Amino acid sequence: MSVRPEAVSVPAGEVALAGDLVRPPDAPGVVAFAHGSGSSRHSPRNRAVARVLQEAGLGTLLMDLLTEAEERVDTATAELRFDIPLLGRRMTAAVDWLAGRPDTGALPVGLFGASTGAAAALVAASERPERVGAVVSRGGRPDLAGAALGGVRAPVLLVVGGHDREVLRLNEDAARRLSAPCTLHVVPGATHLFEEPGTLEQAARAARNWFLRMTPP
Repeated sequence: MSVRPEAVSVPAGEVALAGDLVRPPDAPGVVAFAHGSGSSRHSPRNRAVARVLQEAGLGTLLMDLLTEAEERVDTATAELRFDIPLLGRRMTAAVDWLAGRPDTGALPVGLFGASTGAAAALVAASERPERVGAVVSRGGRPDLAGAALGGVRAPVLLVVGGHDREVLRLNEDAARRLSAPCTLHVVPGATHLFEEPGTLEQAARAARNWFLRMTPP
């Protein structure tokens, strides 16, 4: 049974971020998405992954990490998409917002990050180790999380395309710097955007299985 998304506004410091929350009945957990470079909550790849999670009964929060005005600046300069401290603070605000809602406050929280959003997710996981139960990076740049990698306590899944060689190398380096349990999952034949037939589905299934591990049996 599909659940209609709820349009939400997530307070993050001096701004409010637009989001879409799906909360299936009896959801065992909720996953917040951190989009990648130049993307938004409308990212077709993230929405495809979110559908797989929703079909497994998990809740999802897809949100913009930048306001409309900031998106216009970023489109021209590409500077904000790499502002990991800013994006990390906003993901942390989303974790806090979920904790404050009566329908999600008691649920385990997972974080899913793509591209630079993976670094933002890891920063938030390091800031809220008591709230974040699992992290998944898809084609991500976890290396950009820097010193925050050492503060992550939640299990981390790094999903990388087998043909995305430079990002694979950066993920291997980040995996060595993580003190949390970490698994590197390489999708054969996939490039950075997982555009090859069946590769995004493989990444989505791996993410679903990882997040279901954080929920009570």
